[in-house]
Amino acid sequence: MEFQFEHRHASHCESGVMSSIIRHAGLPLSEPMAFGLSSALSFAYLPFIKLSGLPLVAYRMPPKFIIKGLSKPLSLAMHFETFRNPERGMARLDELLDSGKVVGLQTSVYWLPYFPADLRFHFNAHNLLVYGRDGDDYLISDPVFEEPVRCARADLQRARFAKGVLAPKGLLYYPKQTPREPEWKTAIAAAVKKTTRIMLWTPLPLIGVRGIRRMARAVESLPPQDVHRAHLFIGHLVRMQEEIGTGGAGFRFMYASFLQEAEQLTGVKSYGEFAERLIEIGDDWRQFALASARMVRGRDPLAPRDLAQLLRAQADREHVFFADLARTAK
Repeated sequence: MEFQFEHRHASHCESGVMSSIIRHAGLPLSEPMAFGLSSALSFAYLPFIKLSGLPLVAYRMPPKFIIKGLSKPLSLAMHFETFRNPERGMARLDELLDSGKVVGLQTSVYWLPYFPADLRFHFNAHNLLVYGRDGDDYLISDPVFEEPVRCARADLQRARFAKGVLAPKGLLYYPKQTPREPEWKTAIAAAVKKTTRIMLWTPLPLIGVRGIRRMARAVESLPPQDVHRAHLFIGHLVRMQEEIGTGGAGFRFMYASFLQEAEQLTGVKSYGEFAERLIEIGDDWRQFALASARMVRGRDPLAPRDLAQLLRAQADREHVFFADLARTAK
């Protein structure tokens, strides 16, 4: 059987899935535009949510935010289903695939066997698309892979119904109608305003620029006598920024690409200028990761206060950037 679906490699899973599923539904949409139009850029330092005993750090909004955030600007109604019973969840997936639908899934990276063993970890918010099945194998467009992959039924079921933080509960989703192209200038301005509100004016002091400063205080307060604990904490920050789907600098670069595309679609030249500024901010996040990694590996002396100062400098840069961007989007 021949399946009509175009796989595209993407930078991150949820933005890549939504770009592909909307394109398949009839509206060409780039991954950066899916990310920016849904106002997904953010920062969060959440010490009450633990990953292996360490705080969750995110550089974008929570899982499903991109999926739901595109509904209003694209007049796109997404249908969501979760399941208590794994067998029923798999039967429903089969039913949708047999009817010709392309279906998005939330899964655990750890239980997907096509991931290399050294890249599997317990992260339960990995999104992918299933576009068909061949016997007991599911045909998968996983945006973080260059080519489509296959996954056996038992493995996919386990990945869909993994337990723990952000448990997917068998979540599947698909669009209920063809998306509509928006009036780009209005839609982009609204999305930019929402992002600046998230970064600057969210009441919770763990979100946005204030969240970066809160993380700086946590780094600075690491006990210098407990080198092992400090290395674990700092190494965790690097992993959350550069390896896990929260992608620090990567999401800043993607939002910069969104702003570049926004300039082309709207003719607002300042969007392109802000893109250049945000690329520099992303580069500075990479420098923070590099300095942290050198300390963890013993190449530089352990200096939590120095790292905290780098974080405070990032917070200052992002505060000025988003304040200026907010004025432009009025």
